[in-house]
Amino acid sequence: MIQKPSPDRTAHPEKMDSFGLTGVAQAFGRALRSQLHPRMLFALLLPFLIMLGGAILLLITALGPLTSWLDQQISASSTIMHANQWMLSMGLFSLISIQSFLVPMTAVSILLPLSGILGLAVAAVCVMPMVIAHLSARDYQGLHMQGQQAFIVSLWNAIWVSVLFALGWLATLPFWLVPPLGLLVSIFWWTFAFSRMMRLDSIVEHASAQERRLLIRRHNVGFWTIGLICALINLIPPAWVFLPVFSGLVYTHFGLEALRRLRSEKTLNI
Repeated sequence: MIQKPSPDRTAHPEKMDSFGLTGVAQAFGRALRSQLHPRMLFALLLPFLIMLGGAILLLITALGPLTSWLDQQISASSTIMHANQWMLSMGLFSLISIQSFLVPMTAVSILLPLSGILGLAVAAVCVMPMVIAHLSARDYQGLHMQGQQAFIVSLWNAIWVSVLFALGWLATLPFWLVPPLGLLVSIFWWTFAFSRMMRLDSIVEHASAQERRLLIRRHNVGFWTIGLICALINLIPPAWVFLPVFSGLVYTHFGLEALRRLRSEKTLNI
């Protein structure tokens, strides 16, 4: 009998151990349990206070100019004027009559995410080390830390993701004049923010640079799926209080479990 050669497990390492949606569901379940710990409940305080302060500052300084800009854009929009005429012809209410109410509400909904990204960045840089220390001691005791310059890597990642989010959010403001596009823009940018910021911070202290690259390549779909779910939850305003820390817990459980499985593979292959 001719024995078939064993598959080369190193040829495409990114395709190995892709535990996908099962791992995502497992991470959310573990994160919910971890979030109820008193230490993790206390960790909610810092990013929430940063978001609150940022929101107050933005509303004081930017709400007036943004409201004026939206008023001008709506008044100059032929699409909105045609829609207003059609609604009047159908015996419905006038869009212009509720403009004074809708414009400030729209302006607030545009500005608040800018304070939200600040809270997420603070959670990534300042709270994630607390999250990682907590989970390492309770759930991943045998997982050795092999990361280098974790704080610098995390800080730089938080800065560039936050800047790109803010610039992208401002650049896509005109999409909010078309109702469905505004919602899609919000989901897209928050999926980007959660995924690109938290996936790195979840493994930066434990994984070496080579392991980080392999894990992100192998579990890219899982990381982005978590980001999408968090972005959808983020549409509910009360979630803004707990989501910066809770998302960190989800990503850390997912990332460290993936790292533990990766190192188990290496041990088996020796």
